Amino acid sequence: MSASILIIYTGGTIGMKQDPVDGALKPFDFSQIAGEVPELSKFGVRMDSYTFDPLIDSSDVEPSMWVKLGEIIREKYDLYDGFVVLHGTDTMAYSASALSFMLKDLEKPVVFTGSQLPIGVPRTDGKENLISAVEIASAKGADSHPMVPEVTIFFDAKLLRGNRATKYSAEAFNAFASPDLPPLAEAGINIRYNTDIIRRPSVWGKPLKVQTKLDTRVSILKVHPGMTPQVMRSVLCGPETRAVIVETYGSGNALSKPWFLDIIREAGEMGKILVNVTQCKSGTVNMDLYATGRTLKLSGLVSGYDITTEAALGKLFSLMGKSDDNSWVKTMLEKNLCGEITQ
Repeated sequence: MSASILIIYTGGTIGMKQDPVDGALKPFDFSQIAGEVPELSKFGVRMDSYTFDPLIDSSDVEPSMWVKLGEIIREKYDLYDGFVVLHGTDTMAYSASALSFMLKDLEKPVVFTGSQLPIGVPRTDGKENLISAVEIASAKGADSHPMVPEVTIFFDAKLLRGNRATKYSAEAFNAFASPDLPPLAEAGINIRYNTDIIRRPSVWGKPLKVQTKLDTRVSILKVHPGMTPQVMRSVLCGPETRAVIVETYGSGNALSKPWFLDIIREAGEMGKILVNVTQCKSGTVNMDLYATGRTLKLSGLVSGYDITTEAALGKLFSLMGKSDDNSWVKTMLEKNLCGEITQ
């Protein structure tokens, strides 16, 4: 029995094709995808499509879109062996990260992909990305279970865990990177799977659950030279803010000035959830390494370890949506829930 894949087009460059009349780039009909990318027919995979209406530019992606996407996957879950989500590149890592926390007991591939050039232009990277994403989403192992039952991003011959990926380049075809986790698979003449790091259920057969309640009262503060107490206090101590991702230097360091540490303590005493995430593209937060880091830890910052900012945001939205208990949220932040941190 051939595999079945649902292609979900949310918007983005990959779905654009040049109109032969006026030359403008316009979305094309994904129900005709086999005609545009005839190579897909060689897989013997049944493919259906679902197109968002209206389409969403990736710069306009909001959590409500993630909820809609999760609900579509839940509704169609028993009908397909895997899902390919076509998405604009600018916020793809945010969406893939969020879905990794929202889809509970996931046992099927959800592969995000897109392109830097529209699928209808001669040098597009969209065709290769789409072809490989479909192959991966339909691939099964010797045990007849999916090879990669995770939320992932496929781009430029590499399959990355969704909550470990970040957009790296605005122009290159290798637009995404996963600095602290090797690719789950690499596409060359064959697709080579890194089975040692692919997450698989300990027990198969659980029904998919989708978390639709998200609490988005999160701000991001990037520590930088010249920051002022006024700006910092407004971000950390604002009445509408429940949590703050504090992007620090190196292994989790920041200013040692008394006013900086006083505001951190003030926010902590207010019960705010403060997560320490490094600004570096690679590496992990270690607040026990230097005196400043130890002071931040004592002042209430929770270590994000090597989590990306995109994943930290999705993790907070999900945890805060589950509970009003900030202490519980802080405890869960330091746990590896779906492969987002190295422990």
